Amino acid sequence: MSETPKSLNFIEHIIEEDLAKGFPAKDLRFRFPPEPNGYLHIGHASSICLNFGLGLKYNAPVNLRFDDTNPIKEEQEYVDAIKNDVKWLGYTWDTECYASDYFQLLYDWAKELIEKGKAYVDSQTSEEMAKQKGTPTEPGVNSPYRGRSVAENIELFKGMKDGLYEEGTHVLRAKIDMSSPNMLMRDPIMYRILKRAHHRTNTDWCIYPMYDWTHGESDYIEQVTHSLCTLEFAPHRELYDWFLDNICDPVKIRPKQREFARRNLSHTVVSKRKLLQLVEKGLVNGWDDPRMPTISGLRRRGYTPESIRNFAETIGIAKRENVVDVSLLEFHIREHLNKIAPRVMAVLNPLKVVITNFPEEDEEWLNAENNPEDESAGYRKLPFSRELYIEREDFREEANRKFFRLKLGGEVRLKNAYIIKAESCTKDSEGNITEVQCTYDPKSKSGSGSPESLRKVKGTLHWVSIENALPVEVRLYDRLFTDETPDGHKDRDFLEFINPDSLKVITGYVEPSLKEAKVNDRFQFQRLGYFNVDEDSTGDKLVFNRTVTLRDTWAKIDRKP
Repeated sequence: MSETPKSLNFIEHIIEEDLAKGFPAKDLRFRFPPEPNGYLHIGHASSICLNFGLGLKYNAPVNLRFDDTNPIKEEQEYVDAIKNDVKWLGYTWDTECYASDYFQLLYDWAKELIEKGKAYVDSQTSEEMAKQKGTPTEPGVNSPYRGRSVAENIELFKGMKDGLYEEGTHVLRAKIDMSSPNMLMRDPIMYRILKRAHHRTNTDWCIYPMYDWTHGESDYIEQVTHSLCTLEFAPHRELYDWFLDNICDPVKIRPKQREFARRNLSHTVVSKRKLLQLVEKGLVNGWDDPRMPTISGLRRRGYTPESIRNFAETIGIAKRENVVDVSLLEFHIREHLNKIAPRVMAVLNPLKVVITNFPEEDEEWLNAENNPEDESAGYRKLPFSRELYIEREDFREEANRKFFRLKLGGEVRLKNAYIIKAESCTKDSEGNITEVQCTYDPKSKSGSGSPESLRKVKGTLHWVSIENALPVEVRLYDRLFTDETPDGHKDRDFLEFINPDSLKVITGYVEPSLKEAKVNDRFQFQRLGYFNVDEDSTGDKLVFNRTVTLRDTWAKIDRKP
C-alpha cells in the first residue's frame, strides 16, 4: 500500500507555480541569511529546516549568507556558532557568503543611484529626520537636502566613505516618495557612518549599508530565486522590489521575496536582545545554557537534530503567527530518545535498603536489557547486593491502596531483579527514615522462568547497588519561565517570570556501566527521565543534564485557571 503524499505548504505551492510557468528547476537557489549578532535559537531552526529542506526537495543549492553589516553587534564567535549549529542540524550549504563580500559592489551601485537622481546625502539629525518622515496617517515632508546636486552628493558620499565626517553627520537615503502610505518607502536610509572595526573587513570601511539595501542586492548577486523571510518583513517587500527595479539586469534571475509566519514557542523568549539580557545579567550560564532556547543550548541539554527537525516539520509553515506549546518540542525529543536511548538505573534521592536475608559478602550480576525499543541494543550486566539505594519517595511506612510502591508489609519488584518485602525501618532522632530492612524472595528472579518469577506484584522500582554505585552530579533543568508568554505583557518585564526552580543541582547515584560514558551520550534513567552527559564532566566526575522528564509534568499546571 503506497503512502499518502504529503500536502504542499504555501511556499512549495509558489515554487510549483513558478516551475509550471516555465522557470527552470535547475536554476532554483535558496539561502539562509542570519545576522551574526547572537546565537541561533529554535525559531531559526524552523527557517533552517525550511530553506535547506526546500534545497533537498528540489535538489537545489542553498547558500549560508551572513548579513554582517553592523560591526557594533557582530562577532566571529557568532559566525562560528551559527556554522556549527547548521552542520549539527544535518545540513550542508553550497556556498558560504557574507554581505561584507559585496561592500564595494554595493557602494558602486549606490553611486549609480545617486547619478540617476535616485539617492542623496542627508545631513539632518536623526531627530529631524524622524519628524519630517510623518506618521502612518500623515505624509512626510521632503528633506531640505533632497535637492542636492548629483555632483555634491557624489562628493559627500565619497567623503563619508573616506572617513572625512563623524558618525551621525550624514546618511545616504534613497529618493522615493515621502508621501507613500508605506513608511518604509519614505526615503529610507541606505548607508550610515560607523567608525567601528568589522570582524572581517577590519577598518577598511567606515560606512555600512543598511539591511534593506543589502539584503535584496545580496540575493540578486547570489542569484537566489526565492528569498524567504518571516512575516515582519512583508512591508519591506515593496522596498526590496524597488531596489531591484533600479539595479537588476533584466537578463539575470530576479529574486522573489515571500514571507511566512514566525512560530513562537511558549514559556520562552527568542528575541536576541532579551536572550542577551539573560546572559549579561547572569540569569543563565551563557548562550549554551541548557535552559536557553538556542540551538546550542538545546544541543547541550541533550536534544537531538532529529527531534528538532521533526518538530519543525510538525509545526509546518503558515501565514499567521501563533504560539506553539513547548510541550510539542518536548514530545519530539521524548519520542526520539525512547527509540535510541539506553535504559540505565539511577537514584537521585537515595534511601538505603538492606536485604537482610541476602548473604553479606555475596554479589550477583544480573542481565538487564539496554533498550526494549531496539532489539539490537543487547544486554548489560547489573550488580545486585545486600545494600541498595531506592528513591526516598518510593517508600512509606503506611500508605493507602493506591500506593503501589514499597510500604511496610508490602512487596514490590526491583527492576531486573527480585521481589522484596519491607519488614521494618530505622529513623534518626528527628524521625526521618534512614534505612529500610527488607527480605527478598530468592526464587523470584526476573527472567528465570520459575513460577515465583512470574508472581505478580503491582509495583516495580529502580535501584542501584550501593557498593558499585557511582556518585554523579545531576542538573535538573526545567522551563526557564513560568508564564506561557513571558514577553507578552505590556505592564510587566519578562524577567519577572523567571522560574526560580529552572535548575536544581544534586548528587545522584548511577549504575557502574555508566563509568565509561562520554560527553553527549544520552540515557533514559528509568522512571525518572532522559539525561545526557554534560561537557563539564571530567575523568573523575560525571555531570548529567536532565533533557526532559518521562512525562509532561507541566500539563496539570498549565491547565489551572
